[in-house]
Amino acid sequence: MEDEPVIAGPWTRRARRVAYENPWITIWHDEVTRPDGEPGIYGVVHFENLAVGVLALDAAGRVPLVGQHRYALDRYSWEIPEGGVPAGESALAGARRELREETGVEAAHWIELLRCDLSNSVSDEEAVLYLATGLTHGVAAPDGTESLAVRWVPFDEVLAMTLDGRITDAMTILAVHRAAIARLTGADPDEPAPDA
Repeated sequence: MEDEPVIAGPWTRRARRVAYENPWITIWHDEVTRPDGEPGIYGVVHFENLAVGVLALDAAGRVPLVGQHRYALDRYSWEIPEGGVPAGESALAGARRELREETGVEAAHWIELLRCDLSNSVSDEEAVLYLATGLTHGVAAPDGTESLAVRWVPFDEVLAMTLDGRITDAMTILAVHRAAIARLTGADPDEPAPDA
């Protein structure tokens, strides 16, 4: 519980308690004063890790997609390599690790595509998405909780999958669309990724 009210834009948080927590998330139950001045409540899902995703592109224009069953949705999902970055690890180091663990791929060149907020009405989860090129192949080593399939798909087909609903993962859609827009406008990002 907090002792002092916290002002958050037009909201005032009068009290906060932990409704649930595990090593990955904390759910806060907040007692608030809403922007209209009325009392209310707000539930916030706080993520312990930063989310990262990697759009890896090989010399033939193919992208590795990772397939897995997503428990929360109870359905199979094809996505770019993604994962969480704990405190103390940079976003870029975490992205390198996730790409290597999930696909066995190492990349020589990294460009930060974008930073975004995921599901910002109920969570504080942030993501950093990268483009990785100059790929070399190794052996994947996913952690024991993951049962992953990897397939290499031409970029244009991946883009089509984001448009026709075969890919619904937000980070994959954002990364692929950002790269597609850059191609169309000739505004390919050319700054190396900051190690942040």
